[in-house]
Amino acid sequence: MSEDIVPIAEFKSHLSEMMRGLPARGRPVVVTQNGKPAAVVLSPAAFDRLSNNARFVAAVTEGLADLDRGHVVSDDELGKLLDERF
Repeated sequence: MSEDIVPIAEFKSHLSEMMRGLPARGRPVVVTQNGKPAAVVLSPAAFDRLSNNARFVAAVTEGLADLDRGHVVSDDELGKLLDERF
């Protein structure tokens, strides 16, 4: 865990090494400034996973809200709506 938290001076002095190691480490690096978290650095693959998960959760939440408001259609109605639109 302590290797995941790095002061900014150390991060700057080992930047290339840390960037190369991000995909293999599988965890983000928390960069601190004056002892407080200032940034989180992660691999592009990890960022994509987080982004995709957030979009999925948002879509499910929106769908459940629609359900709660009664904004639903039957399978047949959906098929007709899709046929009309596409």
